[in-house]
Amino acid sequence: MTTHAETAVKYLLGTETTVRVRPRFEGSNINTWIGFKHVNYLVEEAVLEHFRSAGLPSRELFEEHGLGLDVVDLDTRILHAFHQDDEARAVVVPTTRDEDTRFRFSVTLYVERDGKELKAVTSKAEVSLRADDYLAPLAHPRELARFTVERLGDGTGRGPRHGTEVAVADNTALAAGRGTTGADPVLEQLLAGENAFGWKWRIPYPYCHFNERLALSGYLRQVEEVVDLFLADRGISIKTLLDDRKWIPVVPRSQVTFLDEALMEEDLYTVFTVEEVFKDFTYTARTDFYVVRDGRLVQTATGRITHGYAVFENRRDWSLVGFDERVVRALNGGLPQA
Repeated sequence: MTTHAETAVKYLLGTETTVRVRPRFEGSNINTWIGFKHVNYLVEEAVLEHFRSAGLPSRELFEEHGLGLDVVDLDTRILHAFHQDDEARAVVVPTTRDEDTRFRFSVTLYVERDGKELKAVTSKAEVSLRADDYLAPLAHPRELARFTVERLGDGTGRGPRHGTEVAVADNTALAAGRGTTGADPVLEQLLAGENAFGWKWRIPYPYCHFNERLALSGYLRQVEEVVDLFLADRGISIKTLLDDRKWIPVVPRSQVTFLDEALMEEDLYTVFTVEEVFKDFTYTARTDFYVVRDGRLVQTATGRITHGYAVFENRRDWSLVGFDERVVRALNGGLPQA
């Protein structure tokens, strides 16, 4: 006899789904354009709807089976900008292979412009089901065992500092506001010899889900925040370039990969490293996330963004613009481009 879980997994692995989604008003910070974080939220929502359509919504997975649904890897390219009130047609195509232990999906968002539907976003997403151990365990359907993990990520870390022994530092004071970007022994060790910016910050409750874990949306918010702090630290804050030149930041590509778990109220060390300035037009930067456990650095996630600028001509239109010497020097840590 076929079980509900067996039917649902077959659907998840073999059926393409389509859903209509709209970006949130919150994601419109400059004129009516929607930032990369909220575009990624649309991708995540499309994946969640795929599970709902299969009959295994996130709520049921957690309440009935003790499994937390986590998007643990996301790689998104933005081809056309989203605006307020746009409605996207999101198509989710399963791409899970027989040997995979995560659900894999290709997600494409389409948007209408001047009566034509354009491919606006392409994304690859991977999903793990995390066995909850915060509450009493529940039995998991055997059909989901292949995709169920006891801990998110592979626990290996990928950054050069993962596993490094560090001096024990006090927790970030609650009065610290946005956290610490100045003198801190762990930050100093993480930033040594790098064209990088570091930020120590206490993980708050609103960035977490399933009682204790930093969620994908929390990491996306961290990336957005650290870019803001980095640019301000280099003397080219977002408002500075808006006021001086009407330049706005654009992020055509973003990636986040879970390597371990970060927990509520832990201090998260976010390191933003500029890797390459490409033809004075875009730059790529790596974002590594760490916590300290038992006196050692534990890398919990890593990611990359491609970042550039556009100049807006009115409330509707903008065009990409190349970097000038001031911006290049700032991105290179005050040094001219080689």
